[in-house]
Amino acid sequence: MLHLNGINFPTSGSVSIGGLAVNKANIGRIRAEVGLVFQDPDDQLFSPTVYDDVAFGPVHMGLSKAEVDKRVTAALEVVGLAGFEQRQPYHLSIGQRKRAALATVLSMSPSVLVLDEPSAGLDPRGRRELINLFRGLEQTMLVSTHDMKLVAEVFPRTVIVDGGRIVADGPTGTILEDKDLLEAHGLEQP
Repeated sequence: MLHLNGINFPTSGSVSIGGLAVNKANIGRIRAEVGLVFQDPDDQLFSPTVYDDVAFGPVHMGLSKAEVDKRVTAALEVVGLAGFEQRQPYHLSIGQRKRAALATVLSMSPSVLVLDEPSAGLDPRGRRELINLFRGLEQTMLVSTHDMKLVAEVFPRTVIVDGGRIVADGPTGTILEDKDLLEAHGLEQP
């Protein structure tokens, strides 16, 4: 996942996003296209307010104050945190922090979202809010998760990776019906 955003570069082979090679020469364009959301939102939220965190990317893109404000407002509305601009991130619930971390990425208007275990640590209400949020997003999403219920409800395509190798790739319904395949790779049917 870190290769998709240029945090790591491949030591062999290549990675491309929309036909653009992930390399040092293209890193700015790649990071504008691919938004990465970490499993632990505390790895992503570091500013004194939610506004400052969500504004960080657009500010460093050199956008005007008016455009930054517009993007922050839109991103917070999408994730259901409108009105949280002046809150301190570490005072939010885990579900709210996860949504704030997603807003930091959405404010950059990426075409691809890469999310690591987005439902980890969420209570049923937070998980349901996340599922509903994902259903409304237009971006391509690549999600690493063991939450097969989340997969079943949101994603039309599933790829199972085990030991660094793709072992299955197909329609989610077909993959999730194959109990033996799932169990062979440490997963459970929803």
